[in-house]
Amino acid sequence: MRLGLPSFLRHVGPGVVTGAADDDPSGIATYTQAGAQFGTGILWTVFLSLPFMVAIQLVSARIGRQSGRGIAANLRLHAPRWFVLLIVALLLAANTINIAADIAAMGEALQMVVGGGEHFHAAVFGVLTVLLQVFVPYRRLAPLLKWLTLSLFVYVLAVFTVQVPWARVVHDLVVPRLEASSAFWMTIVAILGTTISPYLFFWQASQEVEEMRLHGIVAGNEAPGAVLRALRRVRLDTLIGMVFSNGIAFCVMLMGAVVLHTAGITSVETAAQAAQALRPLAGDLAFVLFAVGIIATGLLAVPVLASSAAYAVAEAFGWDEGLERRWYEAKKFYAIITVATLVGTGLDFTSVDPMKALYWSAVVNGVVSVPIMVAMMVLSGKREVMGPLPVRRKTRFLGWASVALMSAAVFMMGRDFLR
Repeated sequence: MRLGLPSFLRHVGPGVVTGAADDDPSGIATYTQAGAQFGTGILWTVFLSLPFMVAIQLVSARIGRQSGRGIAANLRLHAPRWFVLLIVALLLAANTINIAADIAAMGEALQMVVGGGEHFHAAVFGVLTVLLQVFVPYRRLAPLLKWLTLSLFVYVLAVFTVQVPWARVVHDLVVPRLEASSAFWMTIVAILGTTISPYLFFWQASQEVEEMRLHGIVAGNEAPGAVLRALRRVRLDTLIGMVFSNGIAFCVMLMGAVVLHTAGITSVETAAQAAQALRPLAGDLAFVLFAVGIIATGLLAVPVLASSAAYAVAEAFGWDEGLERRWYEAKKFYAIITVATLVGTGLDFTSVDPMKALYWSAVVNGVVSVPIMVAMMVLSGKREVMGPLPVRRKTRFLGWASVALMSAAVFMMGRDFLR
């Protein structure tokens, strides 16, 4: 009997997978730490970032769908070569470090649940994610990634295992709390940097291109009605994906606030530490749900991180790329995936602290996101990229507002760092 996708998952695509991949183990650690440190007073930030996240991801998706090329491929045609190569190099470095942190968290989470060595588990996860991407074609990998998005609902279930002071939560959502401390503003930067990340731009645009290839669609050769239907699907898919992503982030932050912050635990460095800290306070069920979520989200996020880097590098150099291609048809593309994943896994066996390295990758991501977002907004206004259907004025306004928001966040981060 063939295992099919639920109706909901059959009608969504790259947007939902992108949103789910944003809640990777490193993101789970960031959200938990935010809730643990500042309590329910930080929850409003999830809703602040949502419209900006939707707008910038929608721009990236439309660039891919309307041009038939990924972000880096479009930049190669319309931006200076040095700019493209610098952006791609920084993205590859940041993604590799992020892979290291995610795989380390997955190994530690599995060790807490079943025992064994965390390094052994990490190595298994690293090899498994490489094999998935190299030997499973996109037409089979995409449904698998969609199934993995359902694993994020364990964080919703975890919320129902604890007592939540909903009156206080609603109050803190309606009346946001601000603090003058540098720690508070660095947390705001971390949340924004986690929800609006460069690798998500490259991934979603490239997956729209993959979907076009899979269905034999060539950009510029479609009937106007077909294009409009596709863009409605892209809009709905992206909106659902980003709302889903931020909803899960809200649940994770809420757990950190009502369980850890209330108990006086204000420092959590990894997602696995968060799960361990929850155990004596919220019970074994919350612990298991949290730990299983870390593993499942890692299996979703690591392929997205590695593949988005590979798409960017391959498109920048004009190499054959695509997860639907066989490995021998796009050897350089798959080499980038393999090297990024295995190097990331290998970092867990060195003296390098993956969580400290992740901090620096977050810094790189925050800095590099601004010029990438500017470039995307410029591309979205070019007729030779978008064709006869420009991005809506409201979306462009929110897109440029996202650029301003991230620029301000990077400025605050840089000011704090230079003190």
